Amino acid sequence: MIVNIINQSACSSCHANSACSVSDFQDKEIEISNVRKNYSQGQEVTIVFKESQGFTALFYGYILPFVLVLFTLIIAVSFFNNELIGGLLALGILIPYYITLYFFRHLLKNIFKFEVEENY
Repeated sequence: MIVNIINQSACSSCHANSACSVSDFQDKEIEISNVRKNYSQGQEVTIVFKESQGFTALFYGYILPFVLVLFTLIIAVSFFNNELIGGLLALGILIPYYITLYFFRHLLKNIFKFEVEENY
């Protein structure tokens, strides 16, 4: 099942949002597997994501890349004795990291599961 989520910031519902350029409105789609009930198109549902899975996603998306960049920077600067090369290598380490995440996205879909709750 594919669920359409309308993500809007608090500014977009403000009465002065037309005069402000900060308003943010995004339309996202989430694929949900293992749906136990039949839902009709346009029906409002609540999407649930476990808090422990959120911390795991935070780790893979932000903390681990930061640690990789930091350690690569420290090692490269001490090895090459050049900050420019160290900085470029530290940023370059993110390319294989995110490519690896992309190729293992099917495994990550099994780890990070969304669930549906019906709104009454």
